[in-house]
Amino acid sequence: MEQFVVSARKYRPQTFKDVVGQQAITNTLLNAIENNHLAQALLFCGPRGVGKTTCARILAKKINQDGMENPEEDFAFNIFELDAASNNSVDDIRSLIDQVRIPPQAGKYKVYIIDEVHMLSQAAFNAFLKTLEEPPKHAIFILATTEKHKIIPTILSRCQIFDFKRITVRDAAEYLKYIAENQGIEAEDDALHIIAQKADGAMRDALSIFDRVVSFSGKKLTRQAVTENLNVLDYDTYFKATDLILENNIPQLLVDFNETLARGFDGHHFIGGLASHFRDLMVCKNEATVPLLEVGSDAKQRYLEQSRKAPLPFLIEGIELANTCDLNYKTSKNQRLLVELCLMQLASITFDGEKKNDIPYIIPPAFFRENVLTNEKTAVRQVQTEAASPPKTSTVPATPTAGKTKTVAENTTVATAPEPDNPANTMEIRKKHVSGLSLSSIKAKKELEKNKKEHEVDESELPRESFTEKDMQKAWDSYIKLMDNKGKKIIGSNLSTDRPKLKNNNTIWIELPNDTMKKEVEREQFPLMEYLKRKLKNHFINLQITVNETAEQKYAFTPQEKYAKLRETNPRIDILRKEFDLDI
Repeated sequence: MEQFVVSARKYRPQTFKDVVGQQAITNTLLNAIENNHLAQALLFCGPRGVGKTTCARILAKKINQDGMENPEEDFAFNIFELDAASNNSVDDIRSLIDQVRIPPQAGKYKVYIIDEVHMLSQAAFNAFLKTLEEPPKHAIFILATTEKHKIIPTILSRCQIFDFKRITVRDAAEYLKYIAENQGIEAEDDALHIIAQKADGAMRDALSIFDRVVSFSGKKLTRQAVTENLNVLDYDTYFKATDLILENNIPQLLVDFNETLARGFDGHHFIGGLASHFRDLMVCKNEATVPLLEVGSDAKQRYLEQSRKAPLPFLIEGIELANTCDLNYKTSKNQRLLVELCLMQLASITFDGEKKNDIPYIIPPAFFRENVLTNEKTAVRQVQTEAASPPKTSTVPATPTAGKTKTVAENTTVATAPEPDNPANTMEIRKKHVSGLSLSSIKAKKELEKNKKEHEVDESELPRESFTEKDMQKAWDSYIKLMDNKGKKIIGSNLSTDRPKLKNNNTIWIELPNDTMKKEVEREQFPLMEYLKRKLKNHFINLQITVNETAEQKYAFTPQEKYAKLRETNPRIDILRKEFDLDI
């Protein structure tokens, strides 16, 4: 059986052109070699698996080639690799310094690659300083590390630093696609993008995951096989969950979340992925930000379709809720309930309260409109009758008959009870009862009465006698007494809050402490003014109501003020307080 070579070794780049995602650094190194502008101490720093050691080996090979050698020559005798993780003592560095003095047997340079240089001890760093600052002409040092902050500043100042970046999802997916084509593997774009995302910017990790998934699925690499093997939630889970959230389908949403937990996924992983899904949907809202979506072509189309259904305010609030749940997950004692509560809140964002009833009204509005019109016509006829005939003061006896009316005192009409055996009469009386209590009909009647008095009566015939402020206040007090006798204590109290004053001979002015009292008095304004006009024999008076919030302070007495008031009424109460040593 032929020995298997992992893709990370089999497809390790041999030239700078093969290095993935580090074009800026590789171009800089190539130009430095061509222009003979290469420093003798280089520091390659960056995340794991991004090509630091690979670029160091390519550089070591490249600087010894003068165009005459075999391109496959690796100059192994001129390249020395030292793992600082296991060779971090002062003696190891001294041994290295002794080797530096010997010139190369072939080629121009001896290259020393020190990997994980941050693992060197403090004494080893200090022993290495002088050689690193003034190395022999034939020696070049390449230091590689993933933690630049652990290297002492004196070493950093002697090196030319190259910061390697993470491999983007797009670059990693493109390189995986190239490898799959070389191996004759049929791979879906979405599957390769999931592998690239799982690698988190490390090309070596992406190649290792690729080998594992190929061993699982064979020559056909599908998205389902990748998600199953890597134990990650695929796009379908979040697309389906978002659809249920937009439909306000909380029961099915909780059932699907339970199935996700049953498949072995963590709730923290689920809610974090849902927040990322909302972010991707929001990215699709604007054409300028669509390139930020790092998914395959098929998944991108699905994102664009679902983003049209999801409103932007919903996505913003959804991200905030999911992020809050993500932050509180580790500190929660009931983590499952926390995620379920977050899902219910998400499904309630777009809930307007009307979706539970297909018919928005129990009784259609047309029913009320028809009855209001009928009632308004009845009110018009009634007002005209009242204007034409004098009010009656005695009752007219009538036999109670279903569907008929009888006249009672003060010209008031009431409907008699229908015969219980006649359903048609019962429905007719019920409709009249509903319409008779309609606010619109009552308002219409008042408007008609007002218009009748304003327009039908000649103003020259109305009384316009003069009166004094004292007469007006006397009539005002009599109206308050009338309200108290009728049981309308609230309006009587509001009217007695302030003594009315007379302005410009025909305007009555009252000042109230707040808007609530003002509204109560305005509701009673019509009968109040009718009473005053009749009492003062002047139909050209007006009422002006103002609000003065400072006036309310005189009603909020402190305990000391109350005690002072009681002491004015009965001075002996002060003797009682002193006798029993009471506090106010």
